[in-house]
Amino acid sequence: MSAELRFSRSDSRQSDPVASGAARSTALARRCVAQGWPVHPLAAGRKTPAGNCGDCRTHIHPPAACPCLQAGRWCHGFHAATTDPDLVSRWWGEHPDFGVGVSCGPVGLVVIDVDAHPAQPPARDRILPGIPIADHVDLSGLANGFHTLAVLAALRGRPSPVDDEGTLRVRTPSGGMHVWYRAGDARRWQSSVGSGRGRGLAWQVDVRAHGSYIVAPGNRTRDGAYTPVGDIRTPAVLPAWLAEELERTGHLQAQKLPAPRSAPPRALQAVLAVGGARGRSEGVLSAVLAPVEACGQVDQGAGFSDALNRAAYTLGGLVAAGRLLRDQAEEALRDVAMRVRPGQDRRIGQIIHSGFTAGLKRPLHGTGGGR
Repeated sequence: MSAELRFSRSDSRQSDPVASGAARSTALARRCVAQGWPVHPLAAGRKTPAGNCGDCRTHIHPPAACPCLQAGRWCHGFHAATTDPDLVSRWWGEHPDFGVGVSCGPVGLVVIDVDAHPAQPPARDRILPGIPIADHVDLSGLANGFHTLAVLAALRGRPSPVDDEGTLRVRTPSGGMHVWYRAGDARRWQSSVGSGRGRGLAWQVDVRAHGSYIVAPGNRTRDGAYTPVGDIRTPAVLPAWLAEELERTGHLQAQKLPAPRSAPPRALQAVLAVGGARGRSEGVLSAVLAPVEACGQVDQGAGFSDALNRAAYTLGGLVAAGRLLRDQAEEALRDVAMRVRPGQDRRIGQIIHSGFTAGLKRPLHGTGGGR
């Protein structure tokens, strides 16, 4: 990487944050823009955006309708972020004490924000959302986000992102760390801070992506510097395993549930034939659950939602026809689904409920021994 794109350690070691004035602050903003990152001013000595103008403070309005943005002013925080070098020169030239924030969403940045705040750990079911931690697991010594992220990574057989020497990592003044990645595809990841809904990756581990911003590497506040760690100054592509965890914890925009669909004719006839020949609910369940279990052969995709929906619809129809007991059928389907896609309890429950509700309206009596 060329020298002008590097965030050198000297950027974060200025003893006087005003000493080099516009030259230092503008240079930092320009280095971010050179990376393609949209920047916006942070309040002097703070990690929060510079304040709105008087009109924007007095008259509440959505950023998209604000004339200030069109006029090249910095109101509304990351909504005003720019890669325009002229605006950068004007904003930081006029206010050399401004800090530099980077808007994550427009360029697909996904920053894992690891905190190290001294606090009492929460209940076990809140340490890793969606992943229960058994009582026999010793959690003594667990004290911050570094620990919870390490636990999550260990469960997946992966190194912790804070140890990822292949991407940009930034030590924060409070002792935390920002681990920078970039989306490797068109998926739009959501924040768990800022304007995003609360959905942490783990206790004391948040995500800054669409709908949020991150303090630029090399920035200095009254609490200290945001200091790059190691030699890498560019974000690597978000690792696949971490993307799966972000999807599991709700960091993708909510997707519309699939409409209830019946099983294909051949599959349905096979299910009914099993029930008629054996006359046993176990045989029927095995046939219906097989496509859902097959999704467990791959990490993601494989039409899991559609397969689960079809199975729920079919089981609902068989329950309505008196061929299965509802509690037995729902419990079996839920157990398989959660084994195939652990941690997706809520969505699994929604799909099963939707499919069963529709299936119960269409009894599947079948032929060849059906009731």
